[in-house]
Amino acid sequence: MQPENPWGEPMLKAGDRAPDFSNPDADMNIVELSQFRGKILVLYFYVRDDTPGCTTEAIEFSELENDFAKAGAAVVGVSRDDCIKHGEFRDKHGISVRLLADKEQTTSAAYGVLQDKEVDGVMRKSTVRSTFIIDKQGVIRHALYGVSSRGHAAEALQLVKELK
Repeated sequence: MQPENPWGEPMLKAGDRAPDFSNPDADMNIVELSQFRGKILVLYFYVRDDTPGCTTEAIEFSELENDFAKAGAAVVGVSRDDCIKHGEFRDKHGISVRLLADKEQTTSAAYGVLQDKEVDGVMRKSTVRSTFIIDKQGVIRHALYGVSSRGHAAEALQLVKELK
């Protein structure tokens, strides 16, 4: 039985096997967890393209992408936006990390990052900004829920470097 986070979703933790996923990126190429075997994967979930915090986070991950690569890691962002919005967001801000579309919310649900949030008197599902650092064998080494957007990429890079 998985522990639940405050918003009622199953919560992943260090030592859990990373849930498989299969999502299209901004260019509509399918990206799956299995493609990262033998490499560390930083999988981060964000709320929406082109919002201030999400833009900051994506730019910071992009600026550090070469440092992640030197540490043997790939970085992939996931939101519920579609491929077209991802492409526009990437091109507008020079985002270089891959952005995956999770319109059906299956990947977000599998990673326990959805919460019910009241918006204008209506309960809706919202994404909790979260990052998972997955090792070369597909095991979660760090499950970080409710992270801050600014400076988070550098924190994630430090955690990746400590895995070596």
